[in-house]
This record gives sequence, C-alpha cells and structure tokens, in this order.
Amino acid sequence: MSSYPPYGPGSVGYRIDEAIERIQLELRHATAYVNTAVIPQVRSESISALRTVADSLRKFADRLDKQPGNPPAQPPQPPEAPSS
Repeated sequence: MSSYPPYGPGSVGYRIDEAIERIQLELRHATAYVNTAVIPQVRSESISALRTVADSLRKFADRLDKQPGNPPAQPPQPPEAPSS
C-alpha cells in the first residue's frame, strides 16, 4: 500500500516538507527581528510617551490647584470603621 501523498524528490509530500521547513525558518527570523528591533523600539517610545503624559497631567493638576476659589486638595480620608 502506498503512502499518500507520495514521498520522494519532486513529490508533493517532499515539497510540503520543504515548505514547512522554509516557513519555520522565516518564523525564526521574524521572531528574532521582533525581539531585537521592534520590542526595544516600542519600549523606548512607550516610556517616552508615558513621561510626556505624566508631565502634562502634572501641569494640568498645577493649573487646577492655582484656579481661584478652589480649596487646596485634601488627601482622601480612610473610611471609619462601623461601631458595634
């Protein structure tokens, strides 16, 4: 009984195996590229963006504190424990 698909040089099974090997090789290259180039760049840009947002929020909070008629911000008080 013959195997399906036929296997041997130039056969469908052989070409499928070659294609799988090429796909696995390309996936390894893509993974290496993402790990060495993309992730560090995204991390760097994310840190920069977070610092920019934090600075903007600090400036906005300072403006809110300086508006006339606003009492100074008070830290939240812890809830009181119910008495039994």
